[in-house]
Amino acid sequence: MNVVTLSQWQFASTIMFHWIFVPLTLGLSIMTAWMETRYVMTGDELWLRMTKFWGKLFLINFALGVVTGITMEFQFGLNWSEYSRFVGDIFGAPLAIEATVAFFMESVFIGVWIFGWNKLSKKIHAVTIWLTALATNLSALIILLANAWMQHPVGYVIRNGRAEMNDFLAVLTNEYGLIKFAHALMSGYALAAFVIMGVSAWHLLRNNETDFFKRSFRMAANWAFVASLLVGLTGDFHAAEIAEKQPEKFAAMESVWETKRNAGMSLLIIPDAKNERNAVEVFTIPSMLSYMAFREADGEIKGLKDFPKEMRPPVTPVFLSFRLMVGLGTFMILVSLAGIVISRKESFTDNRLFLSLMVFSIPVPYIAEQLGWLVAELGRQPWIVYGVMKTVDAVSKSISVTQVALSLLGFTLLYGVLGAIDIFLLVKYAKKGPDTDISNIIKVQGRG
Repeated sequence: MNVVTLSQWQFASTIMFHWIFVPLTLGLSIMTAWMETRYVMTGDELWLRMTKFWGKLFLINFALGVVTGITMEFQFGLNWSEYSRFVGDIFGAPLAIEATVAFFMESVFIGVWIFGWNKLSKKIHAVTIWLTALATNLSALIILLANAWMQHPVGYVIRNGRAEMNDFLAVLTNEYGLIKFAHALMSGYALAAFVIMGVSAWHLLRNNETDFFKRSFRMAANWAFVASLLVGLTGDFHAAEIAEKQPEKFAAMESVWETKRNAGMSLLIIPDAKNERNAVEVFTIPSMLSYMAFREADGEIKGLKDFPKEMRPPVTPVFLSFRLMVGLGTFMILVSLAGIVISRKESFTDNRLFLSLMVFSIPVPYIAEQLGWLVAELGRQPWIVYGVMKTVDAVSKSISVTQVALSLLGFTLLYGVLGAIDIFLLVKYAKKGPDTDISNIIKVQGRG
């Protein structure tokens, strides 16, 4: 392998590992805030216990996510110095804002929330978790806008061999980024809800804290269904944006080789391992692909053969990742809807088959998230900044294959240890169950 390929593997492995933590943090921050708000509004102590229990899992995940996020940024200067030199004026601005505004807010208010249980009134304490959730989601918005500039660069000029920003507002309002953020946000909410449903199902199978986990499951099932539907809706908008802004990525997602109008959408495509163009299409809906891309049945889908071979993304992994992601998303919608219906029945806790299915469904949204990033990043190749800078031109010129290989090995070992710690702590406290003694908190908060 050469330096470029190894650097790509290193960045892909670190960003995908980091993204394991991000969606759960996004979802649990909002859902924890919602639980505490319900406690403030109703005075029901069960909502307080839910806030404490699920909030503890949020804190564990948040802490590990911060660590994995910090190490990623070193790669821009070490492995991708040519990229940093070329786009530093643009890419550095959102990263600076994220660090000085969003991350600062997260750090401050999450600290107040952790240590303020016995010092603040319940209303003020609830405000701190909402501010934490706001900052967490703001952080994701800024980072995704930075990534969106790489997908669809706006608000810049090329001057003296560098990309320089000339319209900061255009970068902040990049439609590609806003749709991407909405899609990522809803997927984070769905993932967190599936984690809550899975953990709740595990306890219900063992008859642990039945009232607590039945309420947790019912709440999460509603969140999961609505969020999963919105993931599909925002994904549809995002696909249309891709068709307009990155037509070769869209063609790879659907394995379209010939340019055509009234393009049908095949629900199942069986690829040919020897020749990508000889795929077998099954269950084709006439004109559906053209309509989804351009909102008109006779819209023209540009085929891969109309792009130079060196400008095409790797078709098979993009196509398969997209199809599997959509399939898992459909599964999430159906299972969460079933969860809403079944959890309302008196015999809910006796349905061991369904509860077991929910436990084993915890990894499903994680896999779907990773597949989505594979589509986004592999589908952009060979560009690191679409239409502006190729990946091969972005890597550092002064590093060797050995250096990158050693750093890749180091990151793999470090992240492996962090991953093991995260899984151990999440499993330990998830299995432990909620605290039973919350009298001190109620006594202090009851005064304000």
